[in-house]
Amino acid sequence: MHHPAEHHNLGKGIACGIGAGALWGLVFLAPELIRNFTPLEMAGGRYVLYGLFAAAMVAPRWRILSHTVTLRTWWTLNWLSFAGNTAYYILLSSAVKNGGITSTTLVIGFLPVLVTLVGSRDNGALPFRQLLPSILLCLTGAGCIGWQALHTHVQTVAHAPLFGLLCAVAALGSWTLYAVGNSRALVRQRHFSAHDWNLLTGLATGAQNSVLLPLALILDTTPHSMGQWRNFALVSAAVALLASLGGNALWNRMNQLLPLTLVGQMILFETLFSLCYGFLWEQRLPTSAEALAFGCVVLGVLLCVHAHRKPATQAVGRSTA
Repeated sequence: MHHPAEHHNLGKGIACGIGAGALWGLVFLAPELIRNFTPLEMAGGRYVLYGLFAAAMVAPRWRILSHTVTLRTWWTLNWLSFAGNTAYYILLSSAVKNGGITSTTLVIGFLPVLVTLVGSRDNGALPFRQLLPSILLCLTGAGCIGWQALHTHVQTVAHAPLFGLLCAVAALGSWTLYAVGNSRALVRQRHFSAHDWNLLTGLATGAQNSVLLPLALILDTTPHSMGQWRNFALVSAAVALLASLGGNALWNRMNQLLPLTLVGQMILFETLFSLCYGFLWEQRLPTSAEALAFGCVVLGVLLCVHAHRKPATQAVGRSTA
Protein backbone atom coordinates (compact mmCIF):
# COMPACT_ATOMS: atom_id res chain seq x y z
CA MET A 1 0.00 0.00 0.00
CA HIS A 2 1.36 3.46 -0.93
CA HIS A 3 1.49 6.14 1.72
CA PRO A 4 0.91 9.75 0.54
CA ALA A 5 3.53 11.08 2.98
CA GLU A 6 6.22 8.85 1.42
CA HIS A 7 5.33 10.04 -2.09
CA HIS A 8 5.32 13.63 -0.85
CA ASN A 9 8.87 13.16 0.48
CA LEU A 10 9.92 11.52 -2.79
CA GLY A 11 8.48 14.37 -4.87
CA LYS A 12 9.97 17.03 -2.58
CA GLY A 13 13.35 15.30 -2.62
CA ILE A 14 13.39 15.06 -6.43
CA ALA A 15 12.39 18.75 -6.74
CA CYS A 16 15.35 19.65 -4.46
CA GLY A 17 17.65 17.49 -6.61
CA ILE A 18 16.51 19.24 -9.81
CA GLY A 19 16.99 22.67 -8.16
CA ALA A 20 20.51 21.74 -7.00
CA GLY A 21 21.39 20.58 -10.53
CA ALA A 22 20.07 23.82 -12.05
CA LEU A 23 22.23 25.93 -9.72
CA TRP A 24 25.33 23.70 -9.92
CA GLY A 25 25.17 23.70 -13.72
CA LEU A 26 26.01 27.43 -13.60
CA VAL A 27 29.53 26.51 -12.39
CA PHE A 28 30.40 25.34 -15.92
CA LEU A 29 29.81 28.86 -17.28
CA ALA A 30 32.15 30.49 -14.75
CA PRO A 31 35.45 29.48 -16.46
CA GLU A 32 34.13 30.92 -19.75
CA LEU A 33 33.45 34.26 -18.06
CA ILE A 34 36.86 34.50 -16.33
CA ARG A 35 39.18 32.67 -18.75
CA ASN A 36 42.24 34.74 -17.71
CA PHE A 37 42.39 33.10 -14.27
CA THR A 38 43.75 29.70 -13.20
CA PRO A 39 41.64 26.79 -11.81
CA LEU A 40 43.32 27.34 -8.42
CA GLU A 41 42.26 31.01 -8.40
CA MET A 42 38.70 30.12 -9.49
CA ALA A 43 38.37 27.55 -6.70
CA GLY A 44 39.96 29.87 -4.13
CA GLY A 45 37.80 32.90 -5.06
CA ARG A 46 34.56 30.93 -5.11
CA TYR A 47 35.13 29.09 -1.82
CA VAL A 48 36.58 31.97 0.21
CA LEU A 49 33.41 33.94 -0.58
CA TYR A 50 31.26 30.87 0.18
CA GLY A 51 32.95 30.78 3.60
CA LEU A 52 32.37 34.52 4.19
CA PHE A 53 28.68 34.32 3.18
CA ALA A 54 28.21 31.25 5.39
CA ALA A 55 29.92 33.01 8.35
CA ALA A 56 27.63 36.06 7.98
CA MET A 57 24.52 33.83 7.87
CA VAL A 58 25.55 31.58 10.77
CA ALA A 59 26.76 34.42 13.05
CA PRO A 60 23.37 35.25 14.69
CA ARG A 61 22.87 31.62 15.80
CA TRP A 62 26.50 30.71 16.41
CA ARG A 63 26.29 30.62 20.22
CA ILE A 64 23.51 28.01 20.09
CA LEU A 65 24.90 26.09 17.12
CA SER A 66 28.50 25.88 18.40
CA HIS A 67 27.41 23.66 21.32
CA THR A 68 26.20 20.96 18.90
CA VAL A 69 29.37 20.94 16.74
CA THR A 70 31.85 18.46 18.22
CA LEU A 71 35.47 17.95 17.15
CA ARG A 72 34.37 14.82 15.29
CA THR A 73 31.74 16.89 13.40
CA TRP A 74 34.42 19.43 12.38
CA TRP A 75 36.62 16.58 11.14
CA THR A 76 33.71 15.21 9.05
CA LEU A 77 32.89 18.68 7.66
CA ASN A 78 36.51 19.30 6.73
CA TRP A 79 37.09 16.09 4.80
CA LEU A 80 33.69 16.43 3.07
CA SER A 81 34.52 20.05 2.12
CA PHE A 82 37.88 18.99 0.73
CA ALA A 83 36.55 15.98 -1.23
CA GLY A 84 33.37 17.59 -2.59
CA ASN A 85 34.49 21.18 -3.08
CA THR A 86 38.20 22.08 -3.06
CA ALA A 87 39.81 18.91 -4.46
CA TYR A 88 36.99 18.10 -6.90
CA TYR A 89 36.92 21.59 -8.47
CA ILE A 90 40.72 21.72 -8.92
CA LEU A 91 40.96 18.14 -10.26
CA LEU A 92 38.11 18.69 -12.71
CA SER A 93 39.63 21.93 -14.05
CA SER A 94 43.06 20.25 -14.36
CA ALA A 95 41.50 17.27 -16.17
CA VAL A 96 39.91 19.50 -18.83
CA LYS A 97 43.06 21.61 -19.18
CA ASN A 98 45.47 18.67 -19.57
CA GLY A 99 43.40 15.86 -21.07
CA GLY A 100 40.77 17.77 -23.00
CA ILE A 101 37.02 17.70 -22.55
CA THR A 102 36.55 14.20 -24.04
CA SER A 103 38.08 11.93 -21.41
CA THR A 104 36.85 14.21 -18.61
CA THR A 105 33.23 14.08 -19.79
CA LEU A 106 33.36 10.29 -20.21
CA VAL A 107 34.86 9.69 -16.77
CA ILE A 108 32.64 12.16 -14.85
CA GLY A 109 29.60 10.69 -16.64
CA PHE A 110 30.01 7.59 -14.44
CA LEU A 111 29.31 9.55 -11.22
CA PRO A 112 25.59 8.63 -10.91
CA VAL A 113 26.32 4.97 -11.64
CA LEU A 114 29.09 4.79 -9.06
CA VAL A 115 27.05 6.47 -6.30
CA THR A 116 24.03 4.27 -7.10
CA LEU A 117 26.20 1.13 -6.99
CA VAL A 118 27.59 2.14 -3.57
CA GLY A 119 24.07 2.96 -2.35
CA SER A 120 22.74 -0.44 -3.47
CA ARG A 121 24.86 -2.03 -0.72
CA ASP A 122 23.06 -0.10 2.04
CA ASN A 123 20.62 -1.87 4.34
CA GLY A 124 17.07 -1.72 2.97
CA ALA A 125 18.28 -0.52 -0.45
CA LEU A 126 16.54 -1.71 -3.61
CA PRO A 127 17.96 -4.90 -5.17
CA PHE A 128 20.59 -4.19 -7.83
CA ARG A 129 18.53 -5.88 -10.61
CA GLN A 130 15.76 -3.26 -10.11
CA LEU A 131 18.31 -0.48 -10.58
CA LEU A 132 20.01 -2.07 -13.61
CA PRO A 133 17.75 -0.58 -16.39
CA SER A 134 18.30 2.90 -14.93
CA ILE A 135 22.08 2.37 -14.63
CA LEU A 136 22.31 1.08 -18.24
CA LEU A 137 20.46 4.18 -19.52
CA CYS A 138 22.82 6.44 -17.53
CA LEU A 139 25.82 4.67 -19.09
CA THR A 140 24.28 5.07 -22.57
CA GLY A 141 23.73 8.79 -21.90
CA ALA A 142 27.32 9.22 -20.68
CA GLY A 143 28.56 7.34 -23.77
CA CYS A 144 26.58 9.65 -26.09
CA ILE A 145 28.00 12.78 -24.42
CA GLY A 146 31.51 11.32 -24.62
CA TRP A 147 31.08 10.31 -28.28
CA GLN A 148 29.85 13.81 -29.11
CA ALA A 149 32.80 15.39 -27.28
CA LEU A 150 35.20 13.07 -29.15
CA HIS A 151 33.87 14.15 -32.55
CA THR A 152 33.51 17.85 -31.71
CA HIS A 153 36.94 18.23 -30.16
CA VAL A 154 38.84 15.88 -32.45
CA GLN A 155 41.24 18.71 -33.40
CA THR A 156 42.02 19.52 -29.77
CA VAL A 157 45.55 18.52 -28.81
CA ALA A 158 45.68 17.48 -25.17
CA HIS A 159 48.79 18.73 -23.35
CA ALA A 160 49.16 15.66 -21.12
CA PRO A 161 46.39 13.15 -21.87
CA LEU A 162 47.45 10.55 -19.29
CA PHE A 163 47.75 13.15 -16.51
CA GLY A 164 44.37 14.60 -17.58
CA LEU A 165 42.76 11.16 -17.43
CA LEU A 166 44.24 10.52 -13.97
CA CYS A 167 42.88 13.89 -12.78
CA ALA A 168 39.41 13.01 -14.13
CA VAL A 169 39.43 9.61 -12.38
CA ALA A 170 40.62 11.29 -9.16
CA ALA A 171 37.81 13.89 -9.50
CA LEU A 172 35.29 11.07 -9.99
CA GLY A 173 36.56 9.29 -6.88
CA SER A 174 36.66 12.52 -4.87
CA TRP A 175 33.04 13.49 -5.59
CA THR A 176 31.74 9.92 -5.13
CA LEU A 177 33.43 9.89 -1.72
CA TYR A 178 31.72 13.22 -0.92
CA ALA A 179 28.25 12.21 -2.18
CA VAL A 180 28.24 8.95 -0.20
CA GLY A 181 29.95 10.42 2.88
CA ASN A 182 27.68 13.49 2.99
CA SER A 183 24.51 11.42 2.62
CA ARG A 184 25.55 9.14 5.49
CA ALA A 185 26.76 12.04 7.65
CA LEU A 186 23.34 13.72 7.32
CA VAL A 187 21.65 10.48 8.47
CA ARG A 188 23.96 10.37 11.53
CA GLN A 189 23.71 14.12 12.26
CA ARG A 190 19.93 14.46 12.20
CA HIS A 191 20.05 17.25 14.82
CA PHE A 192 21.42 19.58 12.09
CA SER A 193 19.04 21.02 9.51
CA ALA A 194 20.13 20.80 5.85
CA HIS A 195 20.61 24.61 5.92
CA ASP A 196 22.86 24.56 9.02
CA TRP A 197 24.91 21.66 7.63
CA ASN A 198 25.45 23.66 4.43
CA LEU A 199 26.60 26.75 6.36
CA LEU A 200 28.99 24.68 8.49
CA THR A 201 30.36 23.09 5.30
CA GLY A 202 30.84 26.63 3.99
CA LEU A 203 32.89 27.60 7.06
CA ALA A 204 35.15 24.55 6.62
CA THR A 205 35.53 25.12 2.85
CA GLY A 206 36.21 28.84 3.34
CA ALA A 207 38.92 28.12 5.94
CA GLN A 208 40.68 25.68 3.57
CA ASN A 209 40.58 28.13 0.66
CA SER A 210 41.76 31.13 2.65
CA VAL A 211 45.10 29.26 2.55
CA LEU A 212 44.71 28.19 -1.10
CA LEU A 213 43.77 31.60 -2.59
CA PRO A 214 46.94 33.53 -1.55
CA LEU A 215 49.03 30.61 -2.83
CA ALA A 216 47.12 30.61 -6.16
CA LEU A 217 47.63 34.38 -6.54
CA ILE A 218 51.39 34.06 -5.86
CA LEU A 219 51.73 31.23 -8.42
CA ASP A 220 49.89 33.18 -11.17
CA THR A 221 52.36 35.53 -12.90
CA THR A 222 49.86 36.73 -15.55
CA PRO A 223 49.06 40.49 -15.25
CA HIS A 224 45.32 41.28 -14.90
CA SER A 225 43.52 44.56 -15.54
CA MET A 226 41.11 46.18 -13.04
CA GLY A 227 38.18 45.10 -15.26
CA GLN A 228 39.33 41.48 -15.15
CA TRP A 229 39.66 41.60 -11.35
CA ARG A 230 36.16 43.08 -11.09
CA ASN A 231 34.76 40.27 -13.29
CA PHE A 232 36.63 37.70 -11.21
CA ALA A 233 35.10 39.07 -7.99
CA LEU A 234 31.57 39.25 -9.46
CA VAL A 235 31.64 35.75 -10.99
CA SER A 236 33.17 34.26 -7.82
CA ALA A 237 30.46 35.92 -5.68
CA ALA A 238 27.64 34.76 -7.99
CA VAL A 239 28.89 31.16 -8.06
CA ALA A 240 29.45 31.16 -4.27
CA LEU A 241 25.90 32.43 -3.61
CA LEU A 242 23.97 30.44 -6.22
CA ALA A 243 25.91 27.18 -6.59
CA SER A 244 27.64 26.78 -3.22
CA LEU A 245 25.03 28.26 -0.85
CA GLY A 246 21.82 27.66 -2.84
CA GLY A 247 22.77 24.45 -4.65
CA ASN A 248 24.34 22.76 -1.62
CA ALA A 249 21.38 23.67 0.63
CA LEU A 250 18.95 22.00 -1.81
CA TRP A 251 21.29 19.00 -2.20
CA ASN A 252 21.50 18.49 1.58
CA ARG A 253 17.71 18.74 1.93
CA MET A 254 17.36 16.16 -0.84
CA ASN A 255 19.79 13.85 1.00
CA GLN A 256 17.45 13.90 4.00
CA LEU A 257 14.44 12.92 1.86
CA LEU A 258 15.80 10.30 -0.58
CA PRO A 259 17.63 6.95 -0.34
CA LEU A 260 21.26 6.92 -1.56
CA THR A 261 20.39 4.81 -4.64
CA LEU A 262 18.13 7.65 -5.84
CA VAL A 263 20.56 10.39 -4.69
CA GLY A 264 23.06 8.96 -7.22
CA GLN A 265 20.61 9.51 -10.09
CA MET A 266 19.95 13.13 -9.06
CA ILE A 267 23.58 14.07 -9.91
CA LEU A 268 22.55 13.73 -13.57
CA PHE A 269 20.58 16.98 -13.39
CA GLU A 270 23.84 18.92 -13.02
CA THR A 271 25.02 17.41 -16.34
CA LEU A 272 21.67 18.18 -18.03
CA PHE A 273 21.54 21.80 -16.88
CA SER A 274 25.20 22.44 -17.68
CA LEU A 275 24.50 21.11 -21.21
CA CYS A 276 21.48 23.45 -21.54
CA TYR A 277 23.49 26.45 -20.33
CA GLY A 278 26.26 25.45 -22.76
CA PHE A 279 23.80 25.44 -25.70
CA LEU A 280 22.52 28.88 -24.67
CA TRP A 281 26.06 30.20 -24.31
CA GLU A 282 27.08 28.79 -27.72
CA GLN A 283 23.70 29.87 -29.20
CA ARG A 284 22.99 26.50 -30.83
CA LEU A 285 20.64 23.52 -30.62
CA PRO A 286 21.76 20.09 -29.37
CA THR A 287 23.12 17.57 -31.87
CA SER A 288 21.37 14.19 -32.31
CA ALA A 289 23.94 12.53 -29.97
CA GLU A 290 23.38 15.21 -27.30
CA ALA A 291 19.59 14.94 -27.66
CA LEU A 292 19.82 11.13 -27.30
CA ALA A 293 22.00 11.54 -24.20
CA PHE A 294 19.46 13.99 -22.76
CA GLY A 295 16.63 11.49 -23.36
CA CYS A 296 18.58 8.57 -21.84
CA VAL A 297 19.37 10.56 -18.70
CA VAL A 298 15.76 11.70 -18.17
CA LEU A 299 14.39 8.19 -18.81
CA GLY A 300 17.04 6.68 -16.49
CA VAL A 301 16.02 8.98 -13.63
CA LEU A 302 12.29 8.32 -14.24
CA LEU A 303 12.89 4.54 -14.16
CA CYS A 304 14.84 4.88 -10.91
CA VAL A 305 12.03 6.98 -9.38
CA HIS A 306 9.48 4.39 -10.54
CA ALA A 307 11.53 1.57 -8.97
CA HIS A 308 11.54 3.48 -5.67
CA ARG A 309 7.82 4.22 -5.78
CA LYS A 310 6.82 0.55 -6.17
CA PRO A 311 8.27 -0.88 -2.95
CA ALA A 312 7.13 2.01 -0.73
CA THR A 313 7.65 0.00 2.44
CA GLN A 314 11.33 -0.51 1.56
CA ALA A 315 11.92 3.15 0.68
CA VAL A 316 10.31 4.66 3.77
CA GLY A 317 13.14 3.71 6.11
CA ARG A 318 15.58 6.14 4.43
CA SER A 319 13.28 8.60 2.70
CA THR A 320 11.87 10.31 5.78
CA ALA A 321 13.71 13.32 7.13
